[in-house]
Amino acid sequence: MSGHSTYEPKTGLERWLDSRLPIIRFANDTIVTFPTPKNLNYWWTFGGVLSLMLGLQIVTGIILAMHYVPHVDYAFNSIQRIKRDVNYGWLIQGMHANGASMFFLAVYIHMFRNLYYGSYKAPREVLWILGCVIYLLMMATAFFGYVLPWGQMSFHGAVVITNLIGALPIIGPSITTWLWGGFAVDDPTLNRFFSLHYLLPFMIAGVVALHVWALHVPGNNNPTGVNVKSKEDTVPFHPYYTVKDGFAISVFLIMYAVFVFYLPDALGDAANYIQANPLQTPQHIVPEWYLLPFYAILRAVPNKLMGVLLMFGAIGTLFVLPWLDTSKVRSMRYRPTMRLYYFIFILACLVLGYCGAHAPDDMVIPGVAGPQFLDANLNSIVWLSRIAALFYFVYFWVITPLMGLTETPLPEPESISTPVLSHPASAPAGATASPEKRG
Repeated sequence: MSGHSTYEPKTGLERWLDSRLPIIRFANDTIVTFPTPKNLNYWWTFGGVLSLMLGLQIVTGIILAMHYVPHVDYAFNSIQRIKRDVNYGWLIQGMHANGASMFFLAVYIHMFRNLYYGSYKAPREVLWILGCVIYLLMMATAFFGYVLPWGQMSFHGAVVITNLIGALPIIGPSITTWLWGGFAVDDPTLNRFFSLHYLLPFMIAGVVALHVWALHVPGNNNPTGVNVKSKEDTVPFHPYYTVKDGFAISVFLIMYAVFVFYLPDALGDAANYIQANPLQTPQHIVPEWYLLPFYAILRAVPNKLMGVLLMFGAIGTLFVLPWLDTSKVRSMRYRPTMRLYYFIFILACLVLGYCGAHAPDDMVIPGVAGPQFLDANLNSIVWLSRIAALFYFVYFWVITPLMGLTETPLPEPESISTPVLSHPASAPAGATASPEKRG
């Protein structure tokens, strides 16, 4: 927790402003002097990465909106004009398009870190739920943005996804009609998606502010999962973590720049560089890579409604995770059995992403058929998707609750400082630490 403010205004202007709008005090308490656990590793850097990427996406998005034309006859060509004729348009468009992928890469790392170190457990349930809300808004924003180039994959992807929403009972058809703005994906649809894509990032920024606020109430979790017990366990956020995060963010930006300058189209689908044609459907319709696991879950079920419910259920499960985990130990450093299931879970997510990127009738091993006495579909992508999707739900709804009741965790340290500093308690029984080591 941040505790009592230590900020002291030094000039007359600061004292005047502090008595009326204590914004400098707020910045000092939340950024400069905020007590932060001293054992945070680089996995904690991605919160800062995400804040930076959100800012870049909003700024580049505003500039692109000045030149984009949300009309089915001009949208595709307006993107090409931005890249060719607008000053530095190629850079702004490349930063925005690749920035979405970098944004999702950082958020997935951030979420997997939280799962590993138990950062969703009490007293951080609201912090986790707000993070899930941000993730849900990001998915919606990404989907709406993917439609705006009005290429083949954009158009037909919008048709497929909006029709899936129509499968929901009672409310589905009404939501689909509202999104379409008519009876099919057309010009009103593009205008609605453009408006929502422009609006949602500002909503994300608002929820991020709440997310940061919720973080500063209980304070940061740490790799041990042990609560902060004294000032010896913490250091001021500045300069220790501003320098550390600054270095890590710089490395991340180098990777981002490689895509922007050298591989600007590597993460896009080739079909989306062809103008939308309602009369010609691509052979295989896929979303962007960061939505592929949920797309695989959707296709794993033959029933359309059940597939949609499972897809939304995969996201909804994250919201109730704090109450599914019954273990009193936060960090998986001290839960060896659960750690094994966790790595299998990561593998299942990667498998779902792989399956989502391939057509349902593709073989798991291209060119290799299954045994002749078995149906060839037993080796198909669909069955691999079903196995991975089954483990996804079993991990959260079965393994996580049961392991908290049955697993015997390893002993936890008494405090954050115990594994960091030499201490007589860490010596073997009967042994005495030397005076030098005690010091």
